[in-house]
Amino acid sequence: MKGGGGGGSGASAYGFPAKRRWKGLVIGVLGLVFLSMLVPLVFLLGLYNGFHTTAGYASDSQSSKPGFQPSHVDDIIRKLGPTLPKDVFQPNVIEPKKEVEGFIDESRETKESTGLQPPKVEEKPPKVEEKPPKVDALPKHTHENGTKVDGKVQATHRMIALDESGKPCEWKFGSYCIWREENREVIKDSMIKKLKDQLFVARAYYPSIAKLPKQGKLTQELKQNIQELERVLSESTTDRDLPLQIEKKSLNMEAAIVKAKSFPLDCNNVDKKLRQIYDMTEDEASFHMKQSAFLFQLAVQTMPKSLHCLSMQLTVEYFRTDSTNLELSQAEKYADPTLYHYIIFSKNILASSVVINSTVSHAKESGNQVFHVLTDGQNYFAMKLWFLRNSYKDATVEVLNVDHLKLHDEENATFVLPQEFRISFRTLTHSRTEYMSMFSHLHYLLPEIFKNLDKVVVLEDDVVVQRDLSALWSLDMGGKVNGAAQSCHVRLGELKSFLGEHSYNQDDCTWMSGLNVIDLAKWRELDLSQIFRGLVSEKLSKQDKSTDAAALRASLLTFQGQVYALDNSWSVYGLGHDYKVNVQDIEKAATLHYNGYLKPWLELGIPKYKAHWKKFLDREDLFLSKCNINP
Repeated sequence: MKGGGGGGSGASAYGFPAKRRWKGLVIGVLGLVFLSMLVPLVFLLGLYNGFHTTAGYASDSQSSKPGFQPSHVDDIIRKLGPTLPKDVFQPNVIEPKKEVEGFIDESRETKESTGLQPPKVEEKPPKVEEKPPKVDALPKHTHENGTKVDGKVQATHRMIALDESGKPCEWKFGSYCIWREENREVIKDSMIKKLKDQLFVARAYYPSIAKLPKQGKLTQELKQNIQELERVLSESTTDRDLPLQIEKKSLNMEAAIVKAKSFPLDCNNVDKKLRQIYDMTEDEASFHMKQSAFLFQLAVQTMPKSLHCLSMQLTVEYFRTDSTNLELSQAEKYADPTLYHYIIFSKNILASSVVINSTVSHAKESGNQVFHVLTDGQNYFAMKLWFLRNSYKDATVEVLNVDHLKLHDEENATFVLPQEFRISFRTLTHSRTEYMSMFSHLHYLLPEIFKNLDKVVVLEDDVVVQRDLSALWSLDMGGKVNGAAQSCHVRLGELKSFLGEHSYNQDDCTWMSGLNVIDLAKWRELDLSQIFRGLVSEKLSKQDKSTDAAALRASLLTFQGQVYALDNSWSVYGLGHDYKVNVQDIEKAATLHYNGYLKPWLELGIPKYKAHWKKFLDREDLFLSKCNINP
């Protein structure tokens, strides 16, 4: 019993001190937890403003002023000054009151308020003469900054492109924003494009807004704006065609779109409508592409209305007047082999006139030049009257009607202009297109038409002469028949599948018509006309119904080994399709060949090449003004 009682008393004696120790530890932990929660709350509630800072530091209230920098920060800036930009610690607020002439030192003001006075330096910045800025010298989003160089204030312009929030967008996209501003192009008809975009968005939102209850007013507003813009766009294609109050209509539409976007809509409906509009726009774009391609072909393959008018006016005038009195007796020159004879195939009065005028203008002696213009019966009388009314120095011009010539090969006696071909080469990696011009069927009748002549120069009507061509008559072609410019961009080996199994040198370059020196005596000796007809009939007998392709193949094979390559300075070709012809080559060339679709007498012609053609055009003729050719 005693032992038990003693044991009980001993336990109680040692137990009370243990409980006191645990109680103290618990209170201490709770106190620390309370303090750890209280201190952040004090700082979050701003109670720290009531505490005083230690000596040597400015108060927090002072540091909240704009431009404040503690002394230790100033020391760091002075140490790292050369590597940091000057406006690192400046606020990102652009104050409009700042001017270039007087710059306020904000750090000096803040230091004066804190009692840190810098040494006063009396310095007056020189006055900067303000000049009115040019409108297009800088983009809209620019600000003037001032820098001090050797104690002088200089005004500089720094490009700052701002995004929608007003922040410099180069923070997000880097220097691309500055490049975009410097190279920004003026968008043509920007208002038309903006109206189309607004109409596109309004059409997408209209079905969803119309389904909302109690939104009949907004639905009607959207409908009226859509109808109004549709009417305006149907009557206007450029910004100049737009009515005066179009800005107000655009703002009304923009306000209606903003209201429509403020309602929670089913995105599936808007997405469905946008897809429908996209499909309709895609179909419309495809239609316009096909239509433009058709109109382009129509424009380049048909005679312009003004040129057709000129032909009709001259034809009527020819039968109205007694033209026999105007004709001069120069028939003896037409067949004189001692003279320089030029052959031109043309239906275009102005084009053939430019060829003759440019050739005569650069000739050292025009009295020994004879031009034979071959045309069809429709343009014969107009062409004849034109060259009777206009003289070209001492040169002689003869107009021949191919339809009235009595030839043995009457099947090929129909008038056909020199053929132009576009050849495309396609591989897995790239593709290229080359243009070639070649003789037509009518060219192979030249030995029969001009029986008394042994040598002629054939010019196409899309050629302009820039140099005297008399040297071509003394040219030694080494027994070859055809002196022509060669196009080594296309070699015969690349046309192997087209030319067939005939024997030819695959490394030979193809040749071009336009400027050709023809030895008719050698032509008759080799009977090249008969070889050409045989090759054409051979190609057509192989179920190939394309006569143009047959003529191209036959021409390349007929003159195989009979082409004398003229020097590159004699002719430059490609001015009817190539926008990148070397300017120096154009200036040095004896002849310019406008082969391709974009002829110089068409509105579609390449503008920078038209001047070479137009300067040889007779602009004072009465019939040109009647047909509005020279407005």
